[in-house]
Amino acid sequence: MLLYLIIICFSLILFLNCLALKPLPPWARPTELRLLSLCFWKEISFFSIPSSLKNSLNITTIIIPSPKLSFKHMMSTSNDRVEEVSGGAEMSVLDLPELVLECILEKLPPSGLCNMAAVCSSLRDRCMSDHLWEKHMKQKWGRIVGPAAYREWQWHLASGKDSTHLKQGKQRLWMKLFSFVRSFSWVRSKVHDTSKQTTTTRLPVDSNSIMSWYLALETGRFWFPAQVYNRENGHVGFILSCYDAELSYDQSTDTFQARYPPHGRRPIAIECGVPRERLRAAAVDTSPHDLHISDCLNDLHPGDHIEIQWRRNKEFPYGWWYGVVGHLESCDGNENFCHCHNSETLILEFNQYTPGSRWRKTTINRKDHREEGNEADGFYGGIRKVNNEEEIKMWKRLWPVEVLE
Repeated sequence: MLLYLIIICFSLILFLNCLALKPLPPWARPTELRLLSLCFWKEISFFSIPSSLKNSLNITTIIIPSPKLSFKHMMSTSNDRVEEVSGGAEMSVLDLPELVLECILEKLPPSGLCNMAAVCSSLRDRCMSDHLWEKHMKQKWGRIVGPAAYREWQWHLASGKDSTHLKQGKQRLWMKLFSFVRSFSWVRSKVHDTSKQTTTTRLPVDSNSIMSWYLALETGRFWFPAQVYNRENGHVGFILSCYDAELSYDQSTDTFQARYPPHGRRPIAIECGVPRERLRAAAVDTSPHDLHISDCLNDLHPGDHIEIQWRRNKEFPYGWWYGVVGHLESCDGNENFCHCHNSETLILEFNQYTPGSRWRKTTINRKDHREEGNEADGFYGGIRKVNNEEEIKMWKRLWPVEVLE
């Protein structure tokens, strides 16, 4: 075994000594090459690459700077090299091996992909690939954009709701892309004043691509459906609830504007500055005006976490309210003798309210549950069991400091 290792090490040393040192091309700065090398070799082990792929990579330069060399010395040496080859043929990033270029693009942020897409048609096609944008879409929007938002986006494109954008889709999407890139620069405050006078290259963007959807969300042009915890800035009447709304993103504050459905004759309520932490995608695919069909009633036991639809009157939309399953009055709460789960009567408790409050507790029938209630106490609708630990933690983080009346 030792002999085998010695042979491998000796062969590697000979291989490194035989490599011809090639000057850096004019477009490559030393810091960029070190970043490229780090990104590439982090993903791919040299010894795991087949010999055929090693040959295709055309590795001709391995730079191992001495730790004693100063940064200034390395930069001056590199500049001398560049001057030597300035009269030769120039290289571009497209000359990189396919796998290396793909690795670089996968590590770029959305603004970087937009910048690269504006370089040339070849990079444009690569940087607009769905597989690159799918990761960014999931990271930034995955928790608050659900199936309902995607359906709304498809309907938005197909219905001609925004006909101007649809007729000039490619040009307008390029303007969105340009605006998105400019928002990351130091001239961000001047974009609004100069946008009408700015001339840019028109970049074709597929309206059905993930990139197009991402930019529509990022620029705030597209209003999408989601749900807001503790609506209207945590108004006491909505503590520990979650209501449907239409949302628009504001890049400048990294917050959202929410438009809530009208309550009866009340106008649409608008809330600004909603932080991302108070948002979620709809947990169930049910309209806020429809009763959710409960399919968990027979599985509920005391202590289980639930959300239940509730509305003040039948003209109002439903909101989802957090509660727990309680024990029957005839039960002392001893788990060894508890038979509450066998009863047709189900006790729901809302412990954010003080004992004795009319909002503290309600009773429903497991076997024949529909909408129950009255004009005084409101109407209770469908129930969903909350099993996800992250959802439960979220409700507990929203718990009021003081008990509600």
